[in-house]
Amino acid sequence: MIGYLRGEVLEVREDGVLLLCGSVGYEINMAHSCVLELEAGKEISLYIAESISPYDGTVLYGFLTKEDKELWTLFKTAIPNTGAKKALELLNKALRSVADFHKAIVSKDPKILTGIFGFTAKTAEKLINSLKDKMDAVSVQGESKIKVLDDSPYMTPVLEALSALGYSAAEARRAIEKLYAQGLNPNDQIENIIKEALRVLKK
Repeated sequence: MIGYLRGEVLEVREDGVLLLCGSVGYEINMAHSCVLELEAGKEISLYIAESISPYDGTVLYGFLTKEDKELWTLFKTAIPNTGAKKALELLNKALRSVADFHKAIVSKDPKILTGIFGFTAKTAEKLINSLKDKMDAVSVQGESKIKVLDDSPYMTPVLEALSALGYSAAEARRAIEKLYAQGLNPNDQIENIIKEALRVLKK
C-alpha cells in the first residue's frame, strides 16, 4: 500500500495532480484548495491514501499534511454514507480553518458550519452528530480565524456592502478570509478592501 510519495508535479488539475516519481506518473486526487497551492515543475511530498472503486479500481488521494489525511479518514469512516470522494469535498471546506471547524463540531454550533464553511443545514447537523465525540482525536492546524475577523473594524461595513451587491454572507466571509490569509491590511481604506473582496468573488 502506498502511504507517501515525493516527486515532480507534471500537471496541476482542478481535482488533483499528475506526480512523477522516478519514471512512474501517479494520478492523485486532492482537495481543490490544496491544488491551488501547487505548481507544475515543482517537487512536492504528499501523504497518500488508497481507495478501491468498483468503477475506477484503485484511486489515490493526496494530502499536504498528515493532519489533512487524518481528517479525511475520519470523515470517510465516521460519517454515514460518505465515500472517499465525498470525504474529500468535506475536507476541502474544512480546510478553510480547521481550528474553527473543530470548534464548531465540539460546541455543536451549526451556524458556524453553514455561515463560514458553506455546508447546508442538513449536512451541518449530520457532521455534528457524527463527529462530536471524535474531534478531540484530530490534530488542529492553525489558529481560529473567526474571532480575528469578527473583531476587525472593517468586517461589518464590508459585509454590508457585499450583501447590498447581492452576495450571501457566506460568500462575503469566504472572500474576506482569503484576503486575510493573503495578508490583508486592516488599516486599509474600506473601499479598497471591498474592491479586493469583489476581485476574489469574481474569480
